[in-house]
Amino acid sequence: MSLYLIILIISLAGPLALSFEKNLRLYRRWKYLLPAIFITMIIFVVWDIIFTHMGCWFFNPMYNSGIYINKLPLEEYLFFIVIPYACAFSFYAVQFHFPKFKLNEQLTKVLTFIIVVVSLIVALLNYNLTYTFVNFLMLAAILLFSYYFAREVVQYYLVIYPILLIPFFIINGILTGTGIEQAVFDYNPKEFMGIRFFSIPLEDIFYNFSLLLSPLVLTHIFEKRSKKNKIV
Repeated sequence: MSLYLIILIISLAGPLALSFEKNLRLYRRWKYLLPAIFITMIIFVVWDIIFTHMGCWFFNPMYNSGIYINKLPLEEYLFFIVIPYACAFSFYAVQFHFPKFKLNEQLTKVLTFIIVVVSLIVALLNYNLTYTFVNFLMLAAILLFSYYFAREVVQYYLVIYPILLIPFFIINGILTGTGIEQAVFDYNPKEFMGIRFFSIPLEDIFYNFSLLLSPLVLTHIFEKRSKKNKIV
C-alpha cells in the first residue's frame, strides 16, 4: 500500500466513523454534501490535470500505487474526495458545538473584500507564475461566489479555517516532503513564489482555502434549494 493512500485512509477513518455520531449525524447531509464534493472534485481535477501536463507540479512514483489516469495517480483523485469530506466533517462539528463561533455580517463583508482585493493584487503581481496567478484568481472568484450565494457559510468559514489549517499542515507537510526522504508531490520552482512553510508552498494554504470552501458552499445551496422546493 502506498504512503499516499495510507495518509488518505488515516485522514478519512475518524471523520467517516464519527459521521454517524448521534448528535451531529453528518450522514443525513450526504445527499447534499457528496454531490457538492464531486462537483468540486471535477473542477480541481481538471485544474490538476492541466497543471500536471504543463509541468507545474509532478508526482513521485515512489509513494503512489503506480496507477495513473491522465498523468494523475489514483490517490490524487481520491485526495479530492477524502480531504474535503474530512474537513467538512470538522467544519460541521465546530459549527454544531459552537453555533456562535462566527463573524458578524459587517466584519464578514470587510474581510471578504480585503481577501478578494489582496488576492487579485497578488495574482496580478505574479502573472508570470502560473500556479500563483491562477490560484489567487480562483480564490477571489470562489470567495465572491460564496459570499453572494452562501454568506452564512463564509461567516463561519473565515473563523473555522484557521482550525482546519492544523491537519492541513500535518497532511500537506508530509505530502510535500516534511519528515520523509522525498516529496509525494512537488512543484516546478518556476511556477510559484518559492515561499514555503517547512515544505509547504505559501500558495497551497490559499489553494486549500478554495478547495475546502467550495463543497461547503454548494452543500448550503443544495440544502436551501431542497427546503424551498418542499415549501412550494
